[in-house]
Amino acid sequence: MEIRQLHYFVEVVKQKNMTKASDKLHISQPALSKAIKSLEAEIGLTLIHRSNKTHELTDAGSVVFEYAQKILAQVEEMSSTLHDMTNLTRGNINIGLPPIIGSLFFPKIIAAFHKAYPNIQINIKEYGAAKVVKSVEEGEFEMGVAVLPLTDEAFHVFPLVKEELKLIVPESHRFATRDKVQMKELKEEEFIFYSEEFALYEIMRKKFIQEGFEPNIIFKSSQWDFMVEIVAANLGISILPESICNRANNNQVRFIDLEPVTNWELVIITKKDRYLSVASRRFIDFVLNNE
Repeated sequence: MEIRQLHYFVEVVKQKNMTKASDKLHISQPALSKAIKSLEAEIGLTLIHRSNKTHELTDAGSVVFEYAQKILAQVEEMSSTLHDMTNLTRGNINIGLPPIIGSLFFPKIIAAFHKAYPNIQINIKEYGAAKVVKSVEEGEFEMGVAVLPLTDEAFHVFPLVKEELKLIVPESHRFATRDKVQMKELKEEEFIFYSEEFALYEIMRKKFIQEGFEPNIIFKSSQWDFMVEIVAANLGISILPESICNRANNNQVRFIDLEPVTNWELVIITKKDRYLSVASRRFIDFVLNNE
């Protein structure tokens, strides 16, 4: 049974005449008659009583007519929905964002995207970068923002942001007047660090180990502004991305370059073997073209 056959059948019923129906459908009357007979043969029942003047439904024809209308309506609705999605008049985007990244880079982007595509719903969940990666891999999100390096090769990777990490010290610190500090000079310092679920924790810990020491972490937080305030209170030092340092409004701390330079690299990731919706593909293009 084909959608085309049902469409022809419904039109014949509506017109109650094969000639009128063939004119409406822009096909020959013999071709239309053949299609209806083929449908009846497949079902095994007569659907239409034929006469010279009119065509009347049988009981079986009434049942088929009722269901055929529903089927054709659903097919039309499906086509309209797919058209709307292709033209981005509707759709959903599910994205995982680490909190610090979301607050730094995405409010303006999301506002601009919503203005351009007001019927696209954006669903955001905030997780640490490591959990974002796992959630994209497991299919909870279509996409997420992660921090390089990634050990898994199962993702498509779209570069987003690359910036230096800076040392943050209180204004009374011995390094406060320096322009640059060698990482190995921080061996005896006490650190204010991100929690373990954040990618920066493991990135910096590995860097320190490469320099020959394990960092002495005395306090962990998930809030960059709180970390800056703790440094200002002379409770320790920290290391944060340049964009955060630029936003920190506290004249009691100093931001210093680190050597060797350590970069904070953000990427958008999607699973290689997962279908990516039209809305999500457009969102990625929008973000990369407006970063």
